[in-house]
Amino acid sequence: MPSNTEPRSATHYVAPIEETPLLAVDQVNEDEKTRSLWTDAWESMRRRPTFWISSILILLIIVVAVAPGLFTHLDPRAANLNDSNEGPRAGHLLGFTRQGYDVYARVIWGAQNSLIVGLLATVLVTIVGIVIGALAGFYGGWLDTIVSRIGDVFFSIPTVLGAIVIMSVVPARNAVTVSLVLAVFAWPQIARIMRGAVLSAKQADYVTASAALGVSRFTTLVRHVIPNSLAPVIVVATVSLGTFIVAEATLSFLGIGLPPSALSWGLDIGAAQSSIRTSPSTIFWPSAALSITVLAFLLLGDVVRDALDPKARARR
Repeated sequence: MPSNTEPRSATHYVAPIEETPLLAVDQVNEDEKTRSLWTDAWESMRRRPTFWISSILILLIIVVAVAPGLFTHLDPRAANLNDSNEGPRAGHLLGFTRQGYDVYARVIWGAQNSLIVGLLATVLVTIVGIVIGALAGFYGGWLDTIVSRIGDVFFSIPTVLGAIVIMSVVPARNAVTVSLVLAVFAWPQIARIMRGAVLSAKQADYVTASAALGVSRFTTLVRHVIPNSLAPVIVVATVSLGTFIVAEATLSFLGIGLPPSALSWGLDIGAAQSSIRTSPSTIFWPSAALSITVLAFLLLGDVVRDALDPKARARR
């Protein structure tokens, strides 16, 4: 009996392929790229003796600035004119200044204000530069034009010269006011570097994917663009810290930085210049402390720059 049913064609069930969202893939790639950058940088730095030497010096300077009492029990403001320009003796390793201050005690305590100004000015400049440079580079247009022109104005004024003009009319002079004045004239450098890094980073595929998936531009800027643009800023900030320490010493040396009652290497260098012929050691020790501190930060900055710059790593 003929069947009234016809053979049916075989059908095969194909499971749907689960697709990973494009943004997630790009984010994973960017996270791996960022981790690789910092991992490679650390591996590069830890193999260089300069990194460890500069790091140990900086750590020692920080400890001295935070806890000077661990290194001397002498009062840096105790003066005895009977000891004026006297040389070293028991309990006074570096002798005395013209005013009868203990040189060693003032060198130890002088690290505090110098480091505070350097760190505070660097933090302020870095924050302002990152914010302004990132907004100008990412959004462009009229905002970029205005920020660039304002930056050009401040960039044309030497930081120390501008600080001299402002500090000469500031009534209250302390570490905070010196840091603020230095930051006012120094932010354009960080802003320019950040702007250039953001201009490069915003061309990446993950920015395009974020826009396609409806992520706001500001969220993309904060979460993805800025973190991937910080490497050159960190390098410049490390070097700038030493520059700000020198700037504070210069202002204090000229008598328009920290007040005379403060403890600073720049103040001691300025006070010792009148005794450079009769007692050169009084100007040598604060100058040596200043030079070693600045050199340590410059060396660390060079190491960080080489580690974060792929071209520099390839040359080495």
